[in-house]
Amino acid sequence: MPIMINDNRKYDTSGLNRTRHNKGNIALLQKVFVMLSLTAVVLGLVLLGSALGKKRSATVTGESEGSGAASIVGTISTPTPTVAYTVPEYLTDSDTAVAMWGELTPAQDPIPYEHVPVQGLYIGAAFNLQNNLDLASSSTINSVVIDLKEAEGVLYNSSIPLALQTSTVASNYDLSSVCEQCHASGVRVIGRIVCFKDPRLAEASPDRAICDSTGSVLHFSSEGEQAFLNPYNPDNWEYLIDIAKEAISMGVDEIQFDYVRFPTGSAVEGTTPYFGIDGTVPERYEAINRFIRTARVAIQDTMGIPISCDVFGIVVTSDLDGSNLGQDWMTVGLAGEDSVCPMIYPSHYALGTMIGGITYDKPDLEPYAIMNSVLAQGSSAWYQDGYATVRPYVQAFTASYIGEGNYMEYDYNAINDQIRAIQDAGLSEYILWNAGGVYPAGNYGGNNG
Repeated sequence: MPIMINDNRKYDTSGLNRTRHNKGNIALLQKVFVMLSLTAVVLGLVLLGSALGKKRSATVTGESEGSGAASIVGTISTPTPTVAYTVPEYLTDSDTAVAMWGELTPAQDPIPYEHVPVQGLYIGAAFNLQNNLDLASSSTINSVVIDLKEAEGVLYNSSIPLALQTSTVASNYDLSSVCEQCHASGVRVIGRIVCFKDPRLAEASPDRAICDSTGSVLHFSSEGEQAFLNPYNPDNWEYLIDIAKEAISMGVDEIQFDYVRFPTGSAVEGTTPYFGIDGTVPERYEAINRFIRTARVAIQDTMGIPISCDVFGIVVTSDLDGSNLGQDWMTVGLAGEDSVCPMIYPSHYALGTMIGGITYDKPDLEPYAIMNSVLAQGSSAWYQDGYATVRPYVQAFTASYIGEGNYMEYDYNAINDQIRAIQDAGLSEYILWNAGGVYPAGNYGGNNG
């Protein structure tokens, strides 16, 4: 932000009135003196009226306006200096990335923003809003995550033309009202945007979708046999950024991008995705990182509103999965975003998973150990200079679907155990996830109860 400095200086120039001394004729001297005095008065009035009639302004050179013998006081202000704020770039684009998207254009006048440590609750489309605000008032919770856009479309009262054209605006809640209610309770609002998993838009606009070499839209087996937006396409980036900007204008304090990835599984059509001629297409992780960087410039750097992104928990410990998804754990947090949020849910790890050389027969039964072990294995990433704040998602739901004997009830203690694991890994931020937005009472302080 510019620092305001006013350097007000006053300049005074005095005209000299000279009279001639005539010792030989006192009377003549008196007449001359009177005439000169009257003339000086008239001239002074004329010059004063002229000065008052002009709109005067200071000049950066320090020059003052003046006229002859008139005595004028001018006030001059030096130009306001601006302290340059440069957003550091920790990633560089490959030649193929530059060929596809061009150079990343930085914000003209970046705005510094304040990082706020988050202890949050995910509450979907503002589910159980008042109950969750009451929970926040009696605990360490200071933020809520609400859905701006899910896979099926935009959930708040949006006016984004593309969303309206494709009939994907549900208007499940009034965003401005929700933000006002949260702010009145001292709770920050984080707006979650599901990015590239958008089957309705992908079907309506095949040019935006992942297609095969014939241009046919593909549907992915592990994504509900649905279509997926193409993460390489900057038009898709622009759409997501437009939603973020609108939400910010309605009161949202932070933007969180989810499903910032490529689809999982193969296409049910039996063909493969086509993104361009071999050798001309950047790596998948480059597309994801470039989108995050582009969004960061447009939102965080330009508007002073922090952005964060969610990643699969598995990419913290598996480079292969990260490569397929386009979520490279070592670089995804170097895109300049405020925070990166790995979803480390114990129930999402297969029976017999090995982490850090330890085999976990039933991961869901060990909430502390899974969270702590995953973070320990991935900690080398966030020790890099410039890496984003790591803010894990915490399992706050009971995964009965994985079968009797393989799961446990995730009550307050199980949830708080994961928070303790986060703290013991040297981190302090977290977001609780329950799809219904229902959470047990408690302080959620981890080692502090």
